[in-house]
Amino acid sequence: MGLIALVLIGLAGWLIWTGRLQRMSTKDGMALGAALVGAVLAAKGKPALGAPILLGAALFFASQGKAKKGANRARRKAAPPVQTDRADVEGARALLGLSADARATDIRAAHRRLIASVHPDKGGTEALAAQINAARDLLLADLAERDRPSAG
Repeated sequence: MGLIALVLIGLAGWLIWTGRLQRMSTKDGMALGAALVGAVLAAKGKPALGAPILLGAALFFASQGKAKKGANRARRKAAPPVQTDRADVEGARALLGLSADARATDIRAAHRRLIASVHPDKGGTEALAAQINAARDLLLADLAERDRPSAG
C-alpha cells in the first residue's frame, strides 16, 4: 500500500507540474484528495479505513471516464444542415468582427483570437464563450451553405 501512496503523490505532483490540475473540477480535486487520504491510511497500517476510500475514489474516476467518452461521441455526430437567418449571420459577424466576405480561415482565426481572451479557463464566462462558439458555427454553416451548388 505504501507504493500506491507514492504513486498517487507522484500523480498529484505531475498534475500540478503540467497544469492539468487547473482544468480539474472541484469534484475531481475532492476525489483525488480522498484517494490520497485513503492511500496514506492504508500505508499507515489501517487498510480497513483506507481501502474503501481509495476504492470509492477509483470508482468515481472510472465513472467520469465513461461519461466523458459518451459526451465526446454525442458531440462528434454531425448536425443536420440548418437554414440561417440573415440577421443572425450579421450578428455573428459583428460579434467576431468579420466582414461579409470572410473565408473559413478568417472565421476560425477570429474565433481563436476572441475565445482566447474570454474562455472560462482564462476568467471569462461560459455564456460569452458559448455565444462566440455559436457565432463561429453559424458563420461556418452559412459559408458552407453559400458555397454549396444550388439544386435546381
